[in-house]
Amino acid sequence: TPKDFFHVGTVARVKQMLKLPGDNIRVLVDGQYRAKVDRIIQEVPYFLASVVRIPEPQGKRTPAQIALMRTAINLFRDYLASNPKMSADIIGGVESIEEPGRLADIIASNMELKPEEYQKVLETLDVEPRLNAVIEFLTRENEILQLEDKIAGKVKTQMNKSQREYYLREQMRAIQEELGDESTEDEAAQWKKQLEELNLAPVVTKKALQEISRFSKMPGNAPDAAVIRSYIEWILALPWNKTTGGDIDLIKAQKILDDDHYGLEKVKDRILEYLAVQVLLSREDGQESPDDPAKDSSAEVQTPPQPKRDKGPILCLVGPPGVGKTSIARSIARSIGREFVHMSLGGVRDEAEIRGHRRTYIGAIPGRVMSAIKECGSSNPVFLFDEVDKIGSDFRGDPASALLEVLDPEQNREFVDHYLEVPFDLSGVLFITTANTTDTIPRPLLDRMEVISISGYTEEEKYNIAKRYLVPKQIRNNGLTDDDIAINKAAIHALINSYTRESGVRGLEKEIGNLCRKVARKIVENENAGQPREKQTITAANLSDYLGKKKFHYDKLLAKGEVGVATGLAWTIVGGDTLFIETAVLPGSGKLQLTGQLGDVMQESAKAGLSYIRSRARQLKIDEEFYKEKDIHIHIPEGATPKDGPSAGVTMCVSVISALTGHPVRKDVAMTGEITLRGKVLPVGGIKEKVLAAHRMGIKKILLPEENKPDLEDLPEAVRGELEFVFLKKVDDAVREAFE
Repeated sequence: TPKDFFHVGTVARVKQMLKLPGDNIRVLVDGQYRAKVDRIIQEVPYFLASVVRIPEPQGKRTPAQIALMRTAINLFRDYLASNPKMSADIIGGVESIEEPGRLADIIASNMELKPEEYQKVLETLDVEPRLNAVIEFLTRENEILQLEDKIAGKVKTQMNKSQREYYLREQMRAIQEELGDESTEDEAAQWKKQLEELNLAPVVTKKALQEISRFSKMPGNAPDAAVIRSYIEWILALPWNKTTGGDIDLIKAQKILDDDHYGLEKVKDRILEYLAVQVLLSREDGQESPDDPAKDSSAEVQTPPQPKRDKGPILCLVGPPGVGKTSIARSIARSIGREFVHMSLGGVRDEAEIRGHRRTYIGAIPGRVMSAIKECGSSNPVFLFDEVDKIGSDFRGDPASALLEVLDPEQNREFVDHYLEVPFDLSGVLFITTANTTDTIPRPLLDRMEVISISGYTEEEKYNIAKRYLVPKQIRNNGLTDDDIAINKAAIHALINSYTRESGVRGLEKEIGNLCRKVARKIVENENAGQPREKQTITAANLSDYLGKKKFHYDKLLAKGEVGVATGLAWTIVGGDTLFIETAVLPGSGKLQLTGQLGDVMQESAKAGLSYIRSRARQLKIDEEFYKEKDIHIHIPEGATPKDGPSAGVTMCVSVISALTGHPVRKDVAMTGEITLRGKVLPVGGIKEKVLAAHRMGIKKILLPEENKPDLEDLPEAVRGELEFVFLKKVDDAVREAFE
């Protein structure tokens, strides 16, 4: 629009127009006179305006004008001398001009000014103000040219033949020195200042200063500059001396742990023991006097003594899925006021995930350990390594071996990441690992950890967890309130026994959430139909209306003892279970047949039991030639489920004896234990889970190996009081107790 361009300009005659390649046009014009736009005649397709000529002021020159002209000529002479881009021959033509206005115009046209400054000269009609404006521009440009000469001279004295590539950076530094601008410090100087404020260990400070020195000697666009910048920023960003936690309140910590988790007493006790040690150590550090008279103040300055510290425990929580291993680590961090860091090791196969990449690689970064420490901003967080039993290894290295240094209290005080190449103290970190089993954890790594076994929850524990935590959580998460839904005790027990089969409570929480969603849908549908919002009560009787038929059926006690059928106890990843071992004796040639998806160890247990029976056939009143004329078939139901392990040895042996003698096994007796060829009963694992499964089934007497007697301490008092335990040294003891 007409407002977008200047209205005072120069009327020019087009002398020549030349078309160039690329649709470009070069126009040669001859300026005629100043003019001012009077009015706009048209705007489309191009602007057309009438203009008024601005006459140049005429008259005799005044002394003031002459003085201004001489000043302008002298300054212009200095300008030409300082500016290598201008020819000194111009001054001859300029000095011959006698009109003041024309002199100002000619000088301005031969200077390097901004368009706005040219326009200012063009629009200034009075001669004296026009000369003053030109003099102002000349004075400014001369000062800038002199300063540039001074800077260039200073830079040249600092440069030699090998330093010419640093010209631009040195010139910028010289400009900052001349301006006295201290607010924009050099990047390297800022790093040195930050490094000094951090007061790091000498080895770290030395390494960082070396890298800063390298950075300051290379141009900003050098390939290594970005690598060094990233490295220094990492060093400065790490929480070398920052800790969290402060004073520890054991009572408050225990309350938080109890509020967040039901049961898990072993884990809570171990954490409280660790906190108690920290309290005592902090008191000892506080009692040490800084002004010890035994120390000579004039003696040589020594490194201050390190505070006494308990070597950070490496706890390994081992248990089946869903028992709260990960969530209790969060509660531990909350109870002691520390930051929480989580890192999953499931499927990690690259050693660099732990130790980082060396800076020789493109795109190198520190490992996830140091990255997590940096992100949390604390050097003593609670650090959780989840699923440590599922770590892998391949051609990129073994991450488990890299964890050896991280999880060793004797070594992690000076943990060195491959990227950082300086030691970082991890001894204040409370490391916690979780695993479903210790079988796949490398032995050297397992040796560094304190294993705390978390067994599956009992039915009563699951009920309390559901009532206190899971039901309120799912009601809240699904937009309901206590006035909308109520799940009674019988319904929760039915959920536990008939709709889930697990050691933990993850599946139970899913089923409770499923119930809440069903209720939420019913409430919304009723409201849309204009019906009032009513409270839905879930009972064991109407549970199937919401969740459908029962998903699981546990074994039930036999109606009576049967020949060749013995009740065994098994441990699975989802808890304990009972199993019936059936034996049939058939006419044949002495073959042993095993069915039910039995593993190698279980098959060997059956063969060992059969050999023991043959060696004791006379005492057991069994035909000593049975192995020549009889085929024995041992079957364990649920044939689609793989089974393995030595703990069914006693049960299979009793089942075969029952089938060969014709005596039924008591229906209310269950047993477990590994056997040898000599008939000895060896201890097995998973006693708590196995006993709970037998109790759920209705078993009254349980036969256990003698060496498993201490394991009964882990059982709930209520369960122990309802069962009779018999401890076995030999298979003969099991035979004496198992038969009617």
